[in-house]
Amino acid sequence: MKIIAFGGSPSKNSINKKLATYAASLFENAEVEVLDLNDYQMPLFSVDIEAEIGQHELAKAFLKKIESADFLVVSLAENNGNYSAAFKNVYDWCSRIVGKVFQQKPMLLMATSTGGRGGATVLDIAANAFPRYGAEIKGTFSLPLFDTNFDIEKGMISNEELDNQLREIVKGI
Repeated sequence: MKIIAFGGSPSKNSINKKLATYAASLFENAEVEVLDLNDYQMPLFSVDIEAEIGQHELAKAFLKKIESADFLVVSLAENNGNYSAAFKNVYDWCSRIVGKVFQQKPMLLMATSTGGRGGATVLDIAANAFPRYGAEIKGTFSLPLFDTNFDIEKGMISNEELDNQLREIVKGI
């Protein structure tokens, strides 16, 4: 099984990318490719720019990565209660090429933040919206208080209860 994983943040030290990478590692017998949103930086989407340059090559490349996957592991950053601008821009460009951006792929959808809600607002938004864009959401997970509950050096959730919750979700998929 090939897994494409990514965090919905352009931060070089994205906590969501760290969570997505860890979650993807929990799947047995999987080949994992972790994407970095920084590799898909495009001009801010507008119909005027699209009319001028057409479908952006980086959007096509991102969609090709999604197409190559058997499973998606996505962890979204929450910026002011919504998707990060970087993720939303990739999503917007891609949706103009393929309406079902996630191409009917099964997905583990997650979010984390340094706050106590763990990105719950963006997770709810995505859980409601992504199925309309071709995601088959098989499980959701929120990790609150990232700095307290994730060991960056070990690259894993340090809170045993939360780690077991994620492991049970992955096992059930």
